[in-house]
Amino acid sequence: MANFEDNLYCDFDSTATKALAGKDILLAVFNADGSKLLAVSGQQGLTINRSADSIEVSSKDTKGGWKSKIVGMKEWSIDNDGLYVPSDETHKLLGKAFEESKPVCIKVINAREKEGMFGGLAYVSDYSLEAPYDDAMTYSIALEGNGALVDLSDKDANQMPGDDSRVED
Repeated sequence: MANFEDNLYCDFDSTATKALAGKDILLAVFNADGSKLLAVSGQQGLTINRSADSIEVSSKDTKGGWKSKIVGMKEWSIDNDGLYVPSDETHKLLGKAFEESKPVCIKVINAREKEGMFGGLAYVSDYSLEAPYDDAMTYSIALEGNGALVDLSDKDANQMPGDDSRVED
């Protein structure tokens, strides 16, 4: 007997069934001593930026008069925004890191699958608050990477916010 009528109309192997919903991807930050992983509260938007410098290596004998380039140094940053909850531990932690110019250890997680996606050390380069008279107070934060943004997809780094069982005392 064939499964799902030979996937005639229920193709669980299709690309669409493997796509990620943005609502499931969360930015989390470790507390100062690394004992707790905390999801940044109030999240609505998350953008992970990765780029590399372009170094021109053209010379007079470059073929066809076209520029030649090689890749230089890489960098990453994260932009996150949402509803501001001033009493939340994560906003206190991020605010303190900004004020003291200290790095934070961040982790991007897929909360639905309970898997780590990316992690790294970052500095808070912008922490804006907006309080319009006719809407909720919001925050916008920019994190600038310090070193590599580590791909956690093939690593045992699946600690989730609220799960302190993987951290040894």
